[in-house]
This record gives sequence, C-alpha cells and structure tokens, in this order.
Amino acid sequence: MPFVIDFWHWWILGVALVIIEMLLPTFFALWMGIASFITGLVLWVFPELSWQYQLLFFSVLSIISIFAWRQYYKEHPLTSDQPNLNRRGEQYIGRVVTLQTPIVDGVGKIKLDDSSWKVEGPDCNAGQKIRITDLHNVVFKVEIAD
Repeated sequence: MPFVIDFWHWWILGVALVIIEMLLPTFFALWMGIASFITGLVLWVFPELSWQYQLLFFSVLSIISIFAWRQYYKEHPLTSDQPNLNRRGEQYIGRVVTLQTPIVDGVGKIKLDDSSWKVEGPDCNAGQKIRITDLHNVVFKVEIAD
C-alpha cells in the first residue's frame, strides 16, 4: 500500500518547524512552518491533490514567503528606543568627563562608572575635561571639551 500524505502530516510538519524556529530563531523555519500549515489547509479543501503538487505548492510557498519577509524586513527594519542597550561603550559617546590621570603621548585611561577605559586623544593634564567622540573596539577617541 503506497504512503498517502494527509493534511495533518503537513500540520505536524508545520508544528515541528515552528518549534525549531522557537529553539533557533532565524525567521527561516517560521515561514516554512506557515507554508506547511497552508499546504495542509489546501489539502484539506482539495483532498485529491497528489503528493507531487503538494510538495510543489509547499516549496513555492516557502520560497515566496521567505523572500517576501526578507524584502519587508529590509524596507521596515526593527527600531528600538534604546539602540545602544547592549553596546555599553557606545552609550558613553558624547559624555564629558574629567580626567583623573593625564593623557601622555596620545594614550591614557579614564574611569567610567565601575570600569577603566583606554582613551586616545590629545595630550592633557589630569583634571582636564574631555569629550568622548568615538569608540574603536574598546578604545575611546576623545577631544578636549570646551
């Protein structure tokens, strides 16, 4: 007896793909899972659909939905009210601080909150106010504040 693919097979595949998406969030398996649910729905409405057409429908729908999502995401990127939340160093850009130790030969250190940071900028004496202008890796670029 040949194996017959029923609508619920597609729904089980859809559930499995959504679970994979929850474990490995890539927005890839999600769209394939949705395509699987829709394929199962189409098969439920048209039960005489052969497995070749089912597979073709699933494949085309998966590809279309993945590319449509990528296009939508490019045009409507997610925005955050705190874009530097996990970028600690970038949160300090623009801040004016007072040097506790001098900058000598363009290199020095500053203490911000509970951490010491390496700085590069013009030579300055301790007590000088400096502005953090940029971050390169873990080194702040600074300038003398007015």
